Amino acid sequence: MTKSNSKAELFHAMGLGPVWELKNLANTKAGEAVVPQAASSDLPSLDQLRSTVAACRACGLCETRTQTVFSDGVPYAPLMVVGEAPGAEEDASGLPFVGRAGQLLDRMLTAVGANRASNVYIANVLKCRPPGNRNPEVAEIEKCSPFVFQQIAVSQPKVLLLVGRFAIQTLLGSKKSVGELRGQLHHVTVQGRDIPAVVTYHPAYLLRRPEEKAKVWDDLLLLKQQDFTQGSA
Repeated sequence: MTKSNSKAELFHAMGLGPVWELKNLANTKAGEAVVPQAASSDLPSLDQLRSTVAACRACGLCETRTQTVFSDGVPYAPLMVVGEAPGAEEDASGLPFVGRAGQLLDRMLTAVGANRASNVYIANVLKCRPPGNRNPEVAEIEKCSPFVFQQIAVSQPKVLLLVGRFAIQTLLGSKKSVGELRGQLHHVTVQGRDIPAVVTYHPAYLLRRPEEKAKVWDDLLLLKQQDFTQGSA
């Protein structure tokens, strides 16, 4: 695929430019990824983590949540998407990235040959919705972020896609803005393993600021260059 064609597909997938057909990815078969054999036996399983999260009362968000939002997609997939926190629709459904922002994320992933039914695992830094969809507080991130690091350690993705300021800053340990950090490849070290990480704007932000969509195709091309569809590391 040429760079120009890649750009055209990504712009179309995000609702920019003229309407034409994306490369047909409908034949992608849903399947279960192979559990990495190198995962430490000391780590809890994803099912154990899910149960621990469901019972968590470490911060005040447990008082206002409908339910916890642990993950979606295929465990142990080569690509893991990490977002910020559940919103109202996620709190109601128990799944991350639903509604309009989730639909945009799905289109972004489809443009690079990925989808949550076959080769993507999705989680948030926070597992409970902040009231009114306010920004996460520092103490909440400190209490909850160990769960997403454990999910990464267990799943062993080949590459990470970090979306939104709080996800990016938490996993990279940086206070820089998304604009300063995007457009370059980063690495997240988990359990002694360096994982390539691409960062970009959150889909909800793109819905509010559609003019920023023109920058995201570059980030998605960088993600595609990581060859995550070839299997996990």
